[in-house]
Amino acid sequence: MYEQVIQTLRAAYDRKVEERAQRPLAPWKVAERQHFLDLLRTENKQTLLEIGAGAGHDCLFFQAHGLAVTAIDLSPAMVAYCRSQGLDAHVMDFAHITFASESFDALYAVNCLLHVPKRDLPGILAKLALLLKADGLFYLGQYGGVDQEGVWEGDHYEPKRFYARYLDEQLQAVATEAFDLVAFCAVPVEDGSEGHFQSMVLRRRASGLRLANPV
Repeated sequence: MYEQVIQTLRAAYDRKVEERAQRPLAPWKVAERQHFLDLLRTENKQTLLEIGAGAGHDCLFFQAHGLAVTAIDLSPAMVAYCRSQGLDAHVMDFAHITFASESFDALYAVNCLLHVPKRDLPGILAKLALLLKADGLFYLGQYGGVDQEGVWEGDHYEPKRFYARYLDEQLQAVATEAFDLVAFCAVPVEDGSEGHFQSMVLRRRASGLRLANPV
């Protein structure tokens, strides 16, 4: 199921580079990003990997504020656009990230891991934890507040995308299998959709990390 989902996502996002490159960020997204930057500065974090970077808006923000940023996305077209903007970008999907263990001080993922089938997410998160240096931070943000899984039939992307959305307690339970929870906030989203945005800051656990349900 994971491989099928990834192929569909790649095709969908390859067709939407221009649209996503021109899309402005909502004010609450700008605020979330700034809060994470403030935390990274407080802890003197230097290197950041963005997972599912899309058109690279967030990567460019973090890079402009002094971080050494690496971007990955499963869409070759998105990665090509990121590179044209001066970013260090690579084509990789969630389950096949090839960087060495403990390569980064921080990870950043917004509205991308919600495309991972629920049965695969614990294994993906465990692998992501290995990419962090000791005491590393992970910002995980995605739309949730509802318990759903499947293709979004109302999607204007073609092919239509797969989504896995969680209740707050469900997402926290999955994430804390591999990370310690630093902060969680349910951010209201006033766009007429059901649920809210789940903002979570996680930290690599000092010990007891286990690779569960590997993809």
